[in-house]
Parts: sequence; C-alpha cells; structure tokens
Amino acid sequence: MIEVRGLAVRLAEEEWLFHGLDMTVEPGECAAVIGPNGTGKSTLLRCLYGMQTPTRGRVEVAGKKPDERDNSFRRKVSVLLDDSDFFSELNPIQHLELLAGSFGEDLGDFDALLADAGLSERAHLTAGHFSAGQRRRLLLLGATARPHEVLLLDEPERALDTAGKEWLTSLVTRSTEAGAAVVLATHHPPLLEIVDSVLELF
Repeated sequence: MIEVRGLAVRLAEEEWLFHGLDMTVEPGECAAVIGPNGTGKSTLLRCLYGMQTPTRGRVEVAGKKPDERDNSFRRKVSVLLDDSDFFSELNPIQHLELLAGSFGEDLGDFDALLADAGLSERAHLTAGHFSAGQRRRLLLLGATARPHEVLLLDEPERALDTAGKEWLTSLVTRSTEAGAAVVLATHHPPLLEIVDSVLELF
C-alpha cells in the first residue's frame, strides 16, 4: 500500500535532510517514524501525501504517485499533518457534515462518533471555544471517521491528555484492523507498542 525507495530531500547544495530512505507498509500494518525534531518526520509524511516533491527516490501510495490535488487519491488517503486546521466557527456536528459532503461518504451515527471522541458535551459549541486537546480530538476524528485505505498522522498525540492518547491508540488499531496502512510520526513511546515497524531518522 505504501512503498518508498531511495527517498531523499536536499536542503542545500551539500546538505540533506534525509537520503536513501526505504519503507514498505502493507494493508493492515502500522509504521512509526521517530527521531528528534528537525530530522524530517513531517517532511516524509508530506512526501507521502504528495505535498512535497522529494529530491530523489520513488514514492507510491495506494497504487499511484502521491498527489494531494487528485480527488481519487484524497478519497483513499486520510491525513493529519502539523498544519492541519479546523473551522473555528463550526461545531463538531457541522464539521462531520462538511466531511461527509466533501467525500460523499456516509459516516454513520454522528452522536456515536462524538461520544467516542469525548466531544458529546461540545457537539453544539463552535470549535473556536475548544481547548487544544479538544481541537486535536476533532482533527483526529475528521481524519479517521471517513473510510480510508491509508492514514498518515503527524504527532497525533500532541495536546492530548492520558484518556485522549488511549483513544488515539484505539483509533490507530481500528484503522489497521479495517485493513488500512498507517504511518505515524510520533514522540509517544506507548504508540510504538502497537506498530509493526519503526523507521528512525537522525
């Protein structure tokens, strides 16, 4: 489902962010990307989503070269990146309605989705009034509620409390059990307990 061969991103003439990266993630598998800040974790995910063109190497995701502008690609690949945002003037139900309309998908019971995310009591409150952790839950819900073959998550544990991190672990597990290939960049050691492989950047 995800195949990366010899991937490299150059910052300057003689300076490389990373080079020679190889990665394979099959359906139903989860791969973690770890390493200090500044080693290219977010850049790698952006390459997987087609938001950044690598200097060298080959990337194939869901059977094709990644292209965030391609509607058929976006229908297969769901993503939460470091610059993902929400609509502060919309409440969670409206966010889910917008998501369902954008992808033409039946997301199921909105009340059940919000209860699972711990947002039931905030269902009719605009997201601009949410705490950082609640906003993160909303973004994660948006990334995982619709059907997907690939799930890309950049530091998804950010701003989550203990209960939120446990919920995140369950989201990742559900995605892989449904057959999705998951790649997550993380600093959260407990998430490494559920992954199938780890790519460490230096």
